[in-house]
Amino acid sequence: MRKLCTSVMAAVFLALFVFSASVEAAADRTPVSVTNARWYPLYHIAAPAGWVNDPNGFSYFDGEYHFFYQHYPYDVTWHPMHWGHVVSKDLAHWQHLPIAIEPDHIYDASGGCFSGSAIEKDGKLYLMYTGHVDLPVKTLDGADRIESQNIAVSSDGVKFVKIAENPVLYVPDVKGVSQSDFRDPKVWEHDGKYYVVIGSRTPTDDPNDRRSIGQVLLFDSDDLINWNFKSIMAKGQGNQGFMWECPNFATVDGTDVFIFSPQGVAPEGNKYLNVHQSVYMLGDLDYETGIYKHGGMTMLDYGFDFYAPQVLQMADGRVIMIGWLDMWESKFPEQADGWSCMMTVPRELHVIDGKLYTTPVKELASLRKSEVSYQNLKIKGSKKLDGVRGETGELIATIDTAKSKNFSIEFRSSGKEKTVLSYDAATRTLKLNRDKSGASAGVVGEREVQIAPNDTMKLQVFIDRSSLEIFVNDGEAVISSRIYPQETSQDIVFKAQGGALELKDVTFYTLGEGIEQPRFR
Repeated sequence: MRKLCTSVMAAVFLALFVFSASVEAAADRTPVSVTNARWYPLYHIAAPAGWVNDPNGFSYFDGEYHFFYQHYPYDVTWHPMHWGHVVSKDLAHWQHLPIAIEPDHIYDASGGCFSGSAIEKDGKLYLMYTGHVDLPVKTLDGADRIESQNIAVSSDGVKFVKIAENPVLYVPDVKGVSQSDFRDPKVWEHDGKYYVVIGSRTPTDDPNDRRSIGQVLLFDSDDLINWNFKSIMAKGQGNQGFMWECPNFATVDGTDVFIFSPQGVAPEGNKYLNVHQSVYMLGDLDYETGIYKHGGMTMLDYGFDFYAPQVLQMADGRVIMIGWLDMWESKFPEQADGWSCMMTVPRELHVIDGKLYTTPVKELASLRKSEVSYQNLKIKGSKKLDGVRGETGELIATIDTAKSKNFSIEFRSSGKEKTVLSYDAATRTLKLNRDKSGASAGVVGEREVQIAPNDTMKLQVFIDRSSLEIFVNDGEAVISSRIYPQETSQDIVFKAQGGALELKDVTFYTLGEGIEQPRFR
């Protein structure tokens, strides 16, 4: 599985390596720095500066949580990918570490070290990632890129060395499998054997042809080095996308959960409105056949900004997920300040009554500082509550939806600026509107989700300098979004529409620092 398909590919590899090495040598290798922290998160994971996208390598090693991310430290836009690195002892407070891997070998120097995952083996931390090479011409089998799987190893969790056997895995010569798109390995161990799922699609002449179908490939190994093709584990049907990126697999409360990010899903009413999606399927993996029997595809997050989530399956059974709190083809106003993009808070996964629930991890409570609480409030018109405001914070509210009909809550409000969460009782629909959320993130309008009927609604909202994450009914739904208000827009305004808004309780916490703040130069 580690051999190139043709000698032509090897020759192209070498020519492209020489070319990319000369380009890198001429490039400006001075890291950018943050010049203004107005939108830099207080407690979400972000790079010290520069560009960030997909989560990578979420793992637990030597008593600490390790989290990596796609990163380019020399500019605020996407360039050949490196792996940024943070570490935490509690999932709430994160420390920056040096860049873990960078594009410096023949199999990754052109496009970079694309996404992947991590696993501990024999007291060492193994990173498995996609090396990406863009080809100046197509190969005989129609490929316009070479994507291979590679490994870097560390004994201390800080310094990583790429192994001599790289690449350990090339796209298999299997009917119905694209030779161009083969990326984002997610590795795990089951009954003494290693497995990896890799994103793929069916072949077409055009790599952007939406007539192809997304799928995921399964491989197995005894040693993480020598891999065998097992199966096309799952494949799209109907409106499920032309390419499946960032596949993740975990067992949650006894159910095999497949999480992935399909490209090219067409909107369905008020669903799938973002450029690309992140979804899950519930089912059961037959390890003998390599076939995943599953149900339908369901959105993981109903907001504007959520992509490429990665999960960590703990030894105690907990499954934790972190996603990219941004979306492709958006405008990123923070680029003017020397940084770009961030991650969600860590979220714990549970399967309840055939549905995946997503809640903020309990460890985030360690960020809480001062607290203000209210009980049994009846609001007519609009009202601000003393102490319930801030540039950052956590709001928890329980709403009597049997007595409250239509209502809204304005976050990061100043009157002119506001991000509005509204509820329509007739349709049981929650909507998030960011038309007036500040500097444009490239997408205005609304995102919405329909809530199951109940006499109460619980909201848990994490507010950071440029983001909102709204958890509904203990994880029944989540709505995540980037926003870019001025620092002075800090009010939270409760509004009743056509009646009264009855709040059983409201608690607001100020939150402390969870990520190292920028060092200004």
